[in-house]
Amino acid sequence: MQIWRICRARFAGEAFSGLGARRFGGRWNAPGVPMVYASSSLSLAAIELFVHLEPNLQPDDLVSIAAQLPRGEPAQRLEPDQLPVGWWMDDFEPLRAIGDTWILEKSSLAIEVPSAALRTEWNVLVNPLHPAIAEINVEPPQPFHFDARMFRQVEQRELLASQVSEQRPGNQIPAVEAALGTQNDDAVIRAALSGNQTPYPPRYPGL
Repeated sequence: MQIWRICRARFAGEAFSGLGARRFGGRWNAPGVPMVYASSSLSLAAIELFVHLEPNLQPDDLVSIAAQLPRGEPAQRLEPDQLPVGWWMDDFEPLRAIGDTWILEKSSLAIEVPSAALRTEWNVLVNPLHPAIAEINVEPPQPFHFDARMFRQVEQRELLASQVSEQRPGNQIPAVEAALGTQNDDAVIRAALSGNQTPYPPRYPGL
């Protein structure tokens, strides 16, 4: 089975080491437990990364990395009905317990898990502590670029938010909501008005 990862170019050499996930933790592992997060297709890998990016940030240093798992892997698969209710939400602890146990037991090199971003598709977790980790055939990294149109709407919304806040500095948030027809459900607008910048969320290891 072929799997995919997307990461920053400077981390390409460690893409299948699990070091990023060990440092920060993720949906399926607690900090301190190494794990490799991959996807069953390049398009799903792109979506998984995109949903964790800063809304106004279009990275220019990304690479995609394909890898071939050895025959018989993934040897396990977790169906959605085997997981806790609401597994796709932000309470990671139940899934981390499952993932950490799988890593420590070394019952398989890889396991398929449903994607929280696209629940009908599958991500692949790889255990870097498994004896068969050396059998993964990792291909050379290739430059990866998101289509600029994926960021255009956010840029337009931020520009509008900025214009509205300049016109009505004493009542910024309600003015922006009125202009955009929202009910305060867009974190991008608040970020634009406050000037806050957040780093890459640690839930996506490898960036």
